[in-house]
Amino acid sequence: MSKSPISSHADGSVWCIELTRTEKMNAFTLDMYEQLAAAIEKLEEEPSLRCGLIYTRGDHFTAGLDLGEVGPAIASGKPLIEADRIDPMGLFGRRRTKPMVIAIHGYCLTVGIELALAMDVVVAHPDTQFGQIEVQRGIFPFGGATIRMPRTMGWGNAMRYLLTGDYFSGREAHRMGLVQELAENPEETGLAIARRIAAQAPLAVQEVIKNAHQSITESEAAAIESLMPALLKIMRTEDASEGLQSFLERRAARFQGR
Repeated sequence: MSKSPISSHADGSVWCIELTRTEKMNAFTLDMYEQLAAAIEKLEEEPSLRCGLIYTRGDHFTAGLDLGEVGPAIASGKPLIEADRIDPMGLFGRRRTKPMVIAIHGYCLTVGIELALAMDVVVAHPDTQFGQIEVQRGIFPFGGATIRMPRTMGWGNAMRYLLTGDYFSGREAHRMGLVQELAENPEETGLAIARRIAAQAPLAVQEVIKNAHQSITESEAAAIESLMPALLKIMRTEDASEGLQSFLERRAARFQGR
């Protein structure tokens, strides 16, 4: 029996999702993508889980899509994910509401970059080798790179690598804004950041993500209009009362997500 390409476990309130198809450099098959979606849905549906972390212990984060399997399926019109599922890329289906961190090292090609662009915080080793290489294979990125790389990295930076398929390092990715933090041990640093996020008020954290997404997907005006109604809703929660009480008592807050 072959092992699962995705492994998940809880570290307190952090849901750790590991890519384990290391013998194939974590190249994504349709089944692997499906299992990643299922793991993210577990994070979304379990109240005790507050933040996710995606990582691998293998030598490389991912070699990208397993085009031998995925290519013909996509060419036939098969979607990567069904409309009622949470798409790891955040393009189709339901949108996740809980925060996610991603830790990257080794090679991170095609779908790996697009997955990073869909996450909230990206940690990478300085020597990571990123590559959005689809144009070298006769196709173009279809997992969000053409949409998010210009916004995240700037038009010229994005086109420099989208149009050539050239590799760029973790240091260069950090300079361009794709990576938020460089670390010699990205998994350890990513877990520390995920734990910090998980320690905050979960309803407030989710509202941050929701309003920020609204400013991008709708408009800045729509996000501004939503600010005060959302704030009033949050201020009526038990967590908001606990936050104020912990401030007055000069202690760490104990948030319950209520």
